Amino acid sequence: MKDNKHENYELLNLIGYGLAKFNIEFVKEFGFKTKLSFYQHIVELKIAETIGTVKNRQDLFDPFFDNRRKGWWQKGNTYIHRKIQIDSLFGNLDVVNFAGVVKIYIDTKFDTYKNQSTISPVMKSKFKQLQETGQEAELFFINNYQSIDPFSSGILDDARLYGDGYDFQVQVFEKYFLAEIKGVRSSSGNIRLTENEFLKANEYENEYALVVVSHLSLSPKMTTIFNPTSNLKLAKKVIAQKQVSYHSEYISW
Repeated sequence: MKDNKHENYELLNLIGYGLAKFNIEFVKEFGFKTKLSFYQHIVELKIAETIGTVKNRQDLFDPFFDNRRKGWWQKGNTYIHRKIQIDSLFGNLDVVNFAGVVKIYIDTKFDTYKNQSTISPVMKSKFKQLQETGQEAELFFINNYQSIDPFSSGILDDARLYGDGYDFQVQVFEKYFLAEIKGVRSSSGNIRLTENEFLKANEYENEYALVVVSHLSLSPKMTTIFNPTSNLKLAKKVIAQKQVSYHSEYISW
């Protein structure tokens, strides 16, 4: 399967977010006076192929900020999940510190801003979180679940922390649906159900929905399959995993 995700997908999203939120002040943090010169800098670093690629990423985030630019307003909230994901990780930062985050990210890939201090473990974890397809798909579902016909008047409850074989519960009047969300970057690809998810889907049958969010790198699309264990061809695979743990000596606490 070919992944249509841009090589610098997460980095371009950070740059587009910074431009939309902080405008020219973001550009100045990189030592440039105009957006055009900053765009050219990003192309020279080979983060983007063209100036248009950088500008398009700003257009994607513009509608979500009060910056007097419309950007891709026609898309509505199609891309709001990307903003929410960055907000959750870096939304409390001012322009100086957010630009610092972007410089660190660039440095990890291109060794450009060599004056950056050692990256903290928390920052490494946040960068890793940006790359999680699952979280991005879940955020898209949260913002768009009511476009799924049976869920249009539903009330959403987040169950991800429970690890009980589903991500969300959707209550529609007196009826309860369970939804498990999977993300696919491109337009095709296989998905995997854990044994826990498989058993829960078998238990709830038509009240269990597998929601696959595809095209995440472009324009996300949701495909919903109710009773997936009956309506999907699933091959069982058993993978032996070695679990390692470390135990202390017996201690009186």
